[in-house]
Amino acid sequence: MLLLLKINRMGKYNFDEIIERKNTNSVKYDAMAKYLGVTDAIPMWVADMDFKSPPCVIEAIEERVKHGVYGYSIRPQEYYSAIVNWEKRRHGWDINPDWISFSPGVVAGLSILIEEFTQPGDKIVIQSPVYFPFFQTIDSLKRKTVYNKLKLENGRYCIDFDDLVSQIDPSVKMLVLSNPHNPGGSVWTKAELTKLSEICIKNNILVVSDEIHGDMVYKPHKFVPYASISPEASINSITLTAASKTFNLAGFSTSIVISENKKYLRGFERRLHIPHLHMGNIFGTVALTTAFNKGEEWLSELMEYLQCNVDMVNTFFKTHLPKIEVIYPESTFLIWLNCKATGYSDKELNDIFNNNAKVAMSPGTIFGPGGEGYMRMNIGCSHLVLEKALIQIKNAFIA
Repeated sequence: MLLLLKINRMGKYNFDEIIERKNTNSVKYDAMAKYLGVTDAIPMWVADMDFKSPPCVIEAIEERVKHGVYGYSIRPQEYYSAIVNWEKRRHGWDINPDWISFSPGVVAGLSILIEEFTQPGDKIVIQSPVYFPFFQTIDSLKRKTVYNKLKLENGRYCIDFDDLVSQIDPSVKMLVLSNPHNPGGSVWTKAELTKLSEICIKNNILVVSDEIHGDMVYKPHKFVPYASISPEASINSITLTAASKTFNLAGFSTSIVISENKKYLRGFERRLHIPHLHMGNIFGTVALTTAFNKGEEWLSELMEYLQCNVDMVNTFFKTHLPKIEVIYPESTFLIWLNCKATGYSDKELNDIFNNNAKVAMSPGTIFGPGGEGYMRMNIGCSHLVLEKALIQIKNAFIA
């Protein structure tokens, strides 16, 4: 076996447990054939983890199940308090419960905001390569996508402010920010966010900040909520976030919308009510509230475990496949692999990883301009599964 790191960890939670997810209606496992054309690969594509959610969340859901009646429900005050306290405790962001609304998902929230605050033909800026539903949603709603491509500097993605300014005209109405960045892993600094906000405020551009990965940041980096940087940024922005990535709760379709600006929040809620999407579900409310109130210890251990996975991947490629560069992530459980030096085309890379190595990854091309020559790897799995995947990748490339 190719044991890359000797890992000695003493923890309360068992992230080494391998849980069978096949035949559970999992997109990551059971829809692999539909989307990637492979059936027998190790799934490292869809951005959910293979770990059980925190025991406190499972116990709270089980307790609610015992009640036996699952009618229409409301979100109690405890739900809002959990979010307020979490943002203050984790990120130093003071928010008011009145700033908080609900969305069945971050992308759903983005879609509603685009429809409410822009018109067909308006331009919306995204910073590619980036989470592909951003531009898919923009294009589907007949708005125009403006690509402010990120710059790779010393192994880290940075915002190209000169390019951004050069593309702004009066038809640019919105900028969608990935904070932290998916797939590159950059945790935007306060200085970067401040400069971005100054440009957007000057040009009357509404900022929608997707902060779904904000809790998953590696030391010594510090996540900064966009709206926390200044009163002006707070008024000129809407934040989309969730507990779903952090605590592996994506299946509950419970996301959070935050804005101090009443015009934006009320406009969002008005449109959310039209298709009656505001209700949510009982178990999503229970899961989020419990995770934020009781899940912090679990998260701390998770991030230590994921840090070991990041280091394992980084050591592996430097040692065995140095032509593939790991864009060392400052956040997320996703690793962006720069495969350009291998000389393979995007089609060939996809074939080698997915079909030869039998490790299913997301091709970089789906993340828009700047994604060519890259692959995105999900390392939210046990050390043993990750090691097996790396061995298969090594064998495929040296074959």
